[in-house]
Amino acid sequence: MNKLFSGVGILTMTAFLAACGSGQEETEDSVEAKSGSAVSGTLDFYTSQPDADAQALVNAFTEKNPDVKVSTFRSGTEEVVSKIQAENQAGAIQADVLLVADSVTFENFKQEDLLLKYKSPEAEAIDGAFVDPDGAYTGTKVMATGLVVNTNKVTELPDSWSVLTDEATKGQGIMPSPLYSGAAAYNLGVMTKQDGMGWELYENLRSNDITITQGNGAVLEGVAMGEQNYGMIVDYLAARAKSEGSPVELVYPKEGVPVITEPVGILANTDNEKTAKAFVDFILSEEGQELASELGYTPIREGIDAPEGLKTLSEMNVLEANTGELLETREDDKAKFGEIFGQ
Repeated sequence: MNKLFSGVGILTMTAFLAACGSGQEETEDSVEAKSGSAVSGTLDFYTSQPDADAQALVNAFTEKNPDVKVSTFRSGTEEVVSKIQAENQAGAIQADVLLVADSVTFENFKQEDLLLKYKSPEAEAIDGAFVDPDGAYTGTKVMATGLVVNTNKVTELPDSWSVLTDEATKGQGIMPSPLYSGAAAYNLGVMTKQDGMGWELYENLRSNDITITQGNGAVLEGVAMGEQNYGMIVDYLAARAKSEGSPVELVYPKEGVPVITEPVGILANTDNEKTAKAFVDFILSEEGQELASELGYTPIREGIDAPEGLKTLSEMNVLEANTGELLETREDDKAKFGEIFGQ
C-alpha cells in the first residue's frame, strides 16, 4: 500500500510530546487549537463529500466550537480542484481546509507548494502508510471501489469485474466519470496499470455499452432504480443504501479493489491557521472517526470498527500503484479515457 478526525478537550501527554517534536510554534498552535476558547472566526471548507456527510461533520465541529463559522463548497473532486486552481491563478485561494477523494490530488497540490505542512497529533493513531511524511495531508477513511448489484434483477451475484464487460450484460452497467469524480480518476490510473486489466478493460467497457455518469451517487441511483443492473461504486454508498432498504448488494471483486483514503489538508495561504488545524484534528480524532463510522465509512484510525456491510482494509485485496506514477500519468489517463468514450 502506498504511503500516502482532534476533539476539543484536555491535551494528553502523548499529543503534547508529538507536538513538541515539531517546534514551539506548532506546539502552541496545537495547544490553542485544542483549547476551544481560542478557536474562532470563519473557515472555508472545500470538499467532495456528499452534502449531508459534509454538513454532519461541520455540525459536530461547530457544536464544540460555537465561535467558528464554517462555509462549505461541495462538488466532485475534479470541480473542486478546478476551483482551487482558478483561485490560485487569480492570486486568492479562498479555501482553508480541503478534503477530497485521493492522495494523488493532494500530492499535486503539495508539489505546487499550496499545502501547509501540519502533523496533527491525532495522526499518531493512524497507520503511517496513510499519512504524508511531510504532514501536507492525511487520510481520513478507507474507501474501496467495488460492484453494486440490483438484487431485484440479478439472482446470482457476480464475483468479478468481468461482469461489466460480459456480452450477456451489454448495456446493463454504469460507472462514474474520471473527468468528474476523483475516486474514478484514481481508479482509472490504478486499474489501467494492473496486469489482466489495463486499457483493454476500459475499451471492453466501452464496447459493452457501459453508461458513464458524473459521480458515484448517480451510479447508485441508476442501479437502485433498476435502470442498470451493475455499477462501479465506492463501497460505503452501496452498503449504506442496502442498510436503508434499497434492493442492492455490494461485491468486492476477486481480482482486487482500488482504495482511496479521502485525505484532508490545509491550504498554505489560510488566514485562520489555528482553526484550520483544530478542524483537521477533529476529523482525525477518535470522536471524528466514530462519526465517520456512524455515517457509514470505514474509519482510518486504529481501534474503531468498520460499519456493518463493509470490509476492513485487512480483509480487502487491494490493487496498488505508485502515487508518483499516478500523478505523472493522471492527465494523460483522463485524456485517453475521453478519447475512448467520446467525452
